[in-house]
Amino acid sequence: MDFQPKSKYDLQDLRQIIKILRSPEGCPWDRKQNHHSIRNNFIEETYEAVEAIDSENRELLCEELGDVLFQVLFHCQLEEECGGFSFADIVDGAAKKMIERHPHVFGGEQVENVEEVLQNWDKIKADTKHRSSGTKVLQSVSPALPALMRAAKVQQKAQQAGYPPEQNPQPADPREAGELLLQAVRAVRAAGLEPEQVLGEATESYIRGFAAWEAAGGGCAAGCAENEKDSKNGGI
Repeated sequence: MDFQPKSKYDLQDLRQIIKILRSPEGCPWDRKQNHHSIRNNFIEETYEAVEAIDSENRELLCEELGDVLFQVLFHCQLEEECGGFSFADIVDGAAKKMIERHPHVFGGEQVENVEEVLQNWDKIKADTKHRSSGTKVLQSVSPALPALMRAAKVQQKAQQAGYPPEQNPQPADPREAGELLLQAVRAVRAAGLEPEQVLGEATESYIRGFAAWEAAGGGCAAGCAENEKDSKNGGI
């Protein structure tokens, strides 16, 4: 095994370590893995990084970001082994996307404020993702998200598109909102059902209702529904 211990490792060292782990002389467990088998590992490491952010623990965040990076590089190694995309492809794609989404920095676009930055981001994203309708925007919210997070994002996008059920939502008292959600979970569990699955199915039904409304002439003109204000939270 061609590996020399060092006092300080860099990105290329980490990539080499992963290659060694996946090699015939490496680790039996690592050799057996594929994208699907380590899917949940990726989720777990990401949530642990988020926990470090929430707790403002810089030392822990440094460690957890390293674990997330390891997951990214491991998936990359799997692809390189089968002739798929490479690490260079990942870097190239990310760089091109950021340049394209920031014409006010890397191009001649002029903006006056953050609101205009977000509007440009939304328009560029709509064009590049070919999301020409509000329904496509709602469907683009990843089903892999936790059901509650996905439901909230879908409702937010529907509201921005003018969906009637979202026009006059009844705000909940912040002190009671959590209890309302807990009551809903208790009711679903009492029926012998899985809350995540039930909410996921309800969200799909909600999207179908939105699609029918839009097909009947509801909503804004094609392309404007991608008014994703959540892009300010870093959505790509």
